[in-house]
Amino acid sequence: MPKQISQKDLDSIVKAVSSFPNGSGIEEINSALEWIPRRTLQRRLALLVEQKRLIAEGKGRSSRYRLPSTLDVVIPPPIMALSGETYIPLSPEGEEIKRVIRAPIQNRNPVGYNRTFLDAYHPNRTFYLTEDIRHRLYDMGRSSDDQQFAGTYARQIFNRLLIDLSWNSSRLEGNTYSLLETERLLEQGEASEGKNAMETQMLLNHKDAIELLVEQAADVGFNRYTILNLHALLSNNLLADPQACGRLRTTPVTIGGSVYHPLEVPQLIDECFGQILTLTSEVKDPFEQAFFAMIHLPYLQPFLDVNKRVSRLAANIPLIRRNLCPLSFLDVPNQAYIDGTLAVYELNKVELLRDVFVWAYGRSCKRYSAIRQSLGEPDPFRLKYRQQIKKLVAEVVRDCMDKRKAANWIAKMSEKEIPTDDKARFVEVVETELINLHEGNFARYQLRPSEFLDWKKVWH
Repeated sequence: MPKQISQKDLDSIVKAVSSFPNGSGIEEINSALEWIPRRTLQRRLALLVEQKRLIAEGKGRSSRYRLPSTLDVVIPPPIMALSGETYIPLSPEGEEIKRVIRAPIQNRNPVGYNRTFLDAYHPNRTFYLTEDIRHRLYDMGRSSDDQQFAGTYARQIFNRLLIDLSWNSSRLEGNTYSLLETERLLEQGEASEGKNAMETQMLLNHKDAIELLVEQAADVGFNRYTILNLHALLSNNLLADPQACGRLRTTPVTIGGSVYHPLEVPQLIDECFGQILTLTSEVKDPFEQAFFAMIHLPYLQPFLDVNKRVSRLAANIPLIRRNLCPLSFLDVPNQAYIDGTLAVYELNKVELLRDVFVWAYGRSCKRYSAIRQSLGEPDPFRLKYRQQIKKLVAEVVRDCMDKRKAANWIAKMSEKEIPTDDKARFVEVVETELINLHEGNFARYQLRPSEFLDWKKVWH
């Protein structure tokens, strides 16, 4: 019987190959490892190619190996079923769950919250995503920034991510803003005519919540502070009871179009909420962690409303922290997402929602990989001082400083807060940001349109 190859051995080879961005031959790979026999390495490389964790190019001694890029993975667009419905490609398990969950509501048995579904999960031993899926997602979403500050990847594509994630997450809630209308609202503060205030507020709330996740990437996590504040931001000015923002619910809720009845006892809701946070925090794999949050936060319904929105943004926490490609739910058909969520509620089956999650992540990776290639690498100096730069630019604008006053203020503040060797570059960067500030980018400094316009008159 052939000897079983350990996952650790395979992972070490993938890591060695990753140190050669343009690919490497077998000798180069072996030099990056603790030396192993050539034939053994060849067999392991062939296995990794078969598993699609590596790409082989060339033949014989000229063979070279590299990591797959998102360009090697074909993510099909949404498909049109014979019924005319737009959907995503499904696994056989997903197809069967879709058939069951599409039965008329009167034919589906009413169910309550199943605590066993949560209790049966053991972090790093139980997996909703198979090993192959986890590796595939990592290969698609990984970046060269994985050793940089938490949130480096997300900050580099922040303007695009802010609009994409705000729009798609809101769209899944029935928001009728178009993508361009969303862009105008978030970048210029211009609400679209004919839209109700709830839709406008929903998008602005997403903006605030995404900024929290990216700006505080090193500090957020699956803890009460993060999830409660995420809910407070996403539900701001949307709930009949303002006191319910950022608080666990104490009253019953119903799920429209479903036979599922969530927990009603406040003590049990609090207990299960704490258990979900503990279990999620213990999961090591970032994709399993993200998917677990997408399943169990909405299933518990810990808040009076806005539970699914919280879960979609919370799913990005491990991805942003680990500098993996974020998940913005691009092109996800509403009905596919609804079916996958209902299957969790009523059947405790995750395969359909898993198909949605994997497909959506592939779409996000394709988009942001192309955007990052066009942007180039982020400036390490700007990353290091991003908070100080943001603070000074905002203060200059809010205080309506002219160029002379701003120059004196920036010099004074850099003298107090910035190390001597970095002062000159820091002043240059802040002044450059002010010079390049315009109506299409001032929102990144959390400035209101009126503040920007008042400052512009003085600045010029």
